[in-house]
Amino acid sequence: MKVLNLYAGVGGNRKLWKDVEVTAVEWVPEIAQIYQDFFPEDEVIVTDAHQFLLENYQDYDFIWSSPPCPTHSFLHRNFAKMKGRTPKYPDMALYQEIILLDTFFDGLYCVENVKSYYTPLIKPQEIYRHYFWSNFYIIPFDLNVKDITITNARSSVRRTKKEHIKMLQEFHGLKIDDVKLLSNCVYPPLGKHILDCARGTIQQKLMTVGVKQ
Repeated sequence: MKVLNLYAGVGGNRKLWKDVEVTAVEWVPEIAQIYQDFFPEDEVIVTDAHQFLLENYQDYDFIWSSPPCPTHSFLHRNFAKMKGRTPKYPDMALYQEIILLDTFFDGLYCVENVKSYYTPLIKPQEIYRHYFWSNFYIIPFDLNVKDITITNARSSVRRTKKEHIKMLQEFHGLKIDDVKLLSNCVYPPLGKHILDCARGTIQQKLMTVGVKQ
């Protein structure tokens, strides 16, 4: 399976993927290098993921995209309303990619983002603190209370920065010391679950074609 992993970050979503040929696109060279160190077998390209998708989407079987989320988040709204900061327009690149993939892409895709402070313009599937837009059904995936507590910034549990980083490292299975990068990761078992759902959809289609033949 040829997979395009856009806005790859350090690869939380990709960590447990098996039997895939991955092209990862990340804009920040330092983050791309961390990803490359974790996944040396992947092709890592440092460029604009949004433009790369437009020019290369047809070359892949499965596409995962995680466009920047800050302008869609409740945190952005809360800072703007409660602390008097100037709000920013929501970044519509998110919906551009969903529409492009849904209209023109023949393979399977998943676009991930945070739950937005506004009603989504295109209805997503919801899992924990994420929205997912895809052209296949994502089977419900449960996180236990401990998992949610570790990653929830609004948790009442007080931890030092060092303690928080250690818990996030254990949670994601990624040994880096940047709390922001760790906090932005997709939980690896969830990333695997979504790819498995995509593979199940492909297998189901192949079985259906075989029956018709």
